[in-house]
Amino acid sequence: MLKYKADIKTLAYLSISSLLLVVQWKIGFHWILYIPCLYFAVSVAVIAHNHNHVSIWKSSLLNHLTDYWITLFYGFPAFAWTPTHNKNHHKFNNREGDYTITYRFSEANNIFTLLSYPSISSYFQQSPILNYLRYLWRNKRQRFFISIFQYVALGSFIGITLIMDWRKSLIFVIIPQQFALFSVLIFNYIQHVHADEDSKYNHSRNFVSKYTNFMLFNNGYHTAHHHKASIHWSKLPQAHMEIAPLIYSNLKERFIWGFLIKAYILSPFRSIFRTKSMRLIRKAKEELKSV
Repeated sequence: MLKYKADIKTLAYLSISSLLLVVQWKIGFHWILYIPCLYFAVSVAVIAHNHNHVSIWKSSLLNHLTDYWITLFYGFPAFAWTPTHNKNHHKFNNREGDYTITYRFSEANNIFTLLSYPSISSYFQQSPILNYLRYLWRNKRQRFFISIFQYVALGSFIGITLIMDWRKSLIFVIIPQQFALFSVLIFNYIQHVHADEDSKYNHSRNFVSKYTNFMLFNNGYHTAHHHKASIHWSKLPQAHMEIAPLIYSNLKERFIWGFLIKAYILSPFRSIFRTKSMRLIRKAKEELKSV
């Protein structure tokens, strides 16, 4: 029933996320469980992205049910990836028109632009979601109700847990959901900020450590993902190897945490750790040529 055997890992992660909620709800808060809980919440956000590009099952029914499962732990309807990501981000790829553009208000890359980006990006993504729902209502009524009921399922899930125990709901449901939503937008920001959106191979920052990519379903191979958006996440390492020599070395980082520390904590004190906007460098060269 699975399209790719690698998605046994996907199902395992979704199951562990569900199990962690049940266990923590029963025994209460403990850091030994809560830190993995937050990690698996982030992994569900990555799974939401992957499942949106290449669905897990050969069965449409099972794919729809998985969308609902993902929605509950991701914290937002899974269908929303279609209008904001597939139909927009992959079309414009951080160019003008991309609702997730990284330089909407500032060309800078610092701790303030990093932390403000998720809220700004989330706000501007609501419009394409509403427009997509209007399109579904007019043209694909069944798909419209499937999508709307993801909102209903998510709202009911949060509401029921709040009624059962609002403190546990806040700690074990809502905070992990928000952490997942925040983290996946941070990923998008650091993967594109200060890259060259007009370049065929240098539009994205990659995190190439095998450890990082094991933890995040190969999400670190971002250039390859944009280059071949329709391939399964398990095929990305090979796809990355094929184009790696064409990607600038400064867009091939090893670890996400290492990049975050360098670019946002150490950079105010050491200029060597500051990123330089390849986009602004390109625009400056274009202006010189036009003179």
